[in-house]
Amino acid sequence: MAIQRRIVLDRYPVCKEYIMTRGKALTFPAEHFGKDLTDDTVYGAVIDMPMGPRLLTTMVCYINGAANLYFNLGGDYSGAAQRHPGVVQAARSFILNAGQYLEDAEKVTQFDLPRGRTHFVYLLTKGGIYKLAFEPANVPMGDKRRVLLAMYQRVMGELRNAQLKDQSAAQNGSK
Repeated sequence: MAIQRRIVLDRYPVCKEYIMTRGKALTFPAEHFGKDLTDDTVYGAVIDMPMGPRLLTTMVCYINGAANLYFNLGGDYSGAAQRHPGVVQAARSFILNAGQYLEDAEKVTQFDLPRGRTHFVYLLTKGGIYKLAFEPANVPMGDKRRVLLAMYQRVMGELRNAQLKDQSAAQNGSK
């Protein structure tokens, strides 16, 4: 039996629910966050992060502190911001600081999925959607994208801590 290898240029397999949820996140209207937003205020981010040869994770964060994870083959982790203040703090900090990356991003109207190890960071503004694409391992020291990466990795860490707390609470509640 031959082993089938995934080529890094192949697209990630996705399910319908993932594509629909990701599309809704990318087009979520700014009006839900108040009228004080300017055209260049970042109110949300959609970050596509390859996690393995067949696993693509998309993290969605908004200015109100909401942060959710969606997986290409189905499933999600959502609602943690309602129970865990650390998630809210990390997500809000990330979004409030993301505006400094708009000048380095490209305004886009198409939202392809990444290939290989490339992360796509989509920044949502009233004036449009902006995209940064990079491979985290290839970002040189001193490059400001390292700070961007650290900010959204902090959100990921808070989501993981929240997930572990939720799992622990579920186990303790069932005993």
